[in-house]
Amino acid sequence: MKTVADMLNAPDPAQRIYSVSRLNREARLLLEEGLGVVWVEGELSSLARPSSGHIYFSLKDAQAQVRCAMFRQFNRRLDFGPENGQQVLVRARAGVYEARGDYQLVVEHMEEAGLGRLRREFEALKQRLAAEGLFDQAAKRTPPRLPRRIGVITSPTGAALHDILTTLARRFPAVPVLVYPTAVQGREAAGEIAAALELAGRRGDCDVLLLARGGGSLEDLWPFNEEVVARAIRACPVPVIAGVGHEVDVTIADFAADLRAPTPTGAAELVVPDRQEWLRSAESLALRLGQGARRDLAARRRAVDTLGHRLQRCHPGVRLRQDAQGLDLLERRLHQTLARQLSDHRLTLQQLTARVQRQSPQLRLARLSHSLQQFSRRLAQTLPPALATRSSRLERARDALLPALRTRLRERAKELAALERALRSCGPEATLARGYAIVTGPDGSLLRDASRVHAGDTIHTRLERGAFESRVLPDGEAPGD
Repeated sequence: MKTVADMLNAPDPAQRIYSVSRLNREARLLLEEGLGVVWVEGELSSLARPSSGHIYFSLKDAQAQVRCAMFRQFNRRLDFGPENGQQVLVRARAGVYEARGDYQLVVEHMEEAGLGRLRREFEALKQRLAAEGLFDQAAKRTPPRLPRRIGVITSPTGAALHDILTTLARRFPAVPVLVYPTAVQGREAAGEIAAALELAGRRGDCDVLLLARGGGSLEDLWPFNEEVVARAIRACPVPVIAGVGHEVDVTIADFAADLRAPTPTGAAELVVPDRQEWLRSAESLALRLGQGARRDLAARRRAVDTLGHRLQRCHPGVRLRQDAQGLDLLERRLHQTLARQLSDHRLTLQQLTARVQRQSPQLRLARLSHSLQQFSRRLAQTLPPALATRSSRLERARDALLPALRTRLRERAKELAALERALRSCGPEATLARGYAIVTGPDGSLLRDASRVHAGDTIHTRLERGAFESRVLPDGEAPGD
C-alpha cells in the first residue's frame, strides 16, 4: 500500500491528481500521524454548546487561533464550566474536518491552566519517587510511644505552631518541645525546610520531628511538594510526622513522611499519648494488682478454711450436729405432714358442709310448706266445702309429719357435730394443746428452717393459749448482753 509521501514523490504527475475529499482525508491522516496527541494552552473564545451535547470553541493566543471540538463523551468528565476568555490547557488530536476542509483539534481532556500544571508536576514527581521506592512502607519508622523531646519544623509566627503547642500542653505537658523555625511558603521555603530537617537529624536532640503548616491553596503548599523536601525527609535519621494543611490536602511530604496526620493538631495528637488515658491505665493496673492480691489472700484463706473443716470433721461435736440436723429434718417433715393433713381435713369439712347444706330437709320443707300454704289458700277459694274438708285433713297430716322430720334433722345435726369433733382433733389447735408451737418468720410465712432467720430478725410464736414475739440473737450472745 502506498503512503501519502510515496504518492507525492511519484514520478508520474497524473498520480498527484486528488479529489477534494481525498485531499482533505489525506491531510487529516498526515496531521493525525504526524502530530498525534498534543497538549495546547490558550484562551477560550467563540464557545458554543449545541443541543447535541458537543462543545465547539477556538483556542487563541496573541498571534493565532485554532478551531476545536470536544465531543460529549469527553466533556462529561469536566470538573468546571468553560467560559469565553478563560485560560485552559487541553489534550487533543490534530486533524481536519473533511466536510469543510477546516484544520481543527479534537479535544479529549480540558483543565484550567496554571493549577493543572502544578497537578501534573505533582503527579509526575509522585510517580517518579514512588518508582524509586521513596514511599515504601517497609522503609518507614515507627515514632516512639513517649518521646524524650519533640522537634517542630514550622513557621514561628504561624497558627500551626500555636495549635501544636496548645495540643501538646493539653495531652502531655511533661515532654519538652524544640522549635526549628523555617519559612513554609514562597520560593525559598523548600530549601529552608530541607536544611532544618538536615540540622535536626545531625544534632539528634529530638526523638521525633513534626513537619507542619496550616491550610492554604495548592500554590501555598507547593514547598512541601518539592523533591528536595521529600528526599530530606527520607534522609533524616529521626522519624518525621507530617501535618500539612487541612484533612483534604495531600502533599509529597505526606507520602515521604514516616507518619501522616490530617492537620498540625492531629500531628500533635499522634506524637504524644493522652495523659488521661495513661492515668486511667495506671488506675486499671493498680486495680488489677489489688484484685490479684485479694484473690491470692482469698485462696490462702480458703486453704486455711479447708484445713479447719477437715479438723472439724474429726471432732465428736460434728456427729452431734448431724444428729441435731436429722432431728430438725424429722421435725420439719412432721410439721409438713400435720399441715398437709389439716389442709385435707379442712377441704373434707368444706365438702361435707356443702353437701349437708345442699341436702338439708329444712330448705326443702320450707319450700314445700310455702307451696302447700299457697295451694291451700287457692283450694279454699276455689273448691267446694267437701274438698275444703279434705284439705284440712291434709294440713293435719302435715302437722303430724313435722315432728318426725325434726327428729331426723336432730340426728343429722349430731352426726355433723361428731364429724366436726373428729376434724378438730386433727387441727392445729389440738397439736398446740400437745405442747407444740407455730412459729412464723419476719415475712409472716411458716418457719420450718432455722437458716431462714438471721441475727436481729423478729419471729412470732403461737401457743395453745396466747402468742409472743422474739428477737434472734447472734451466736454466743446472751440475752442480757
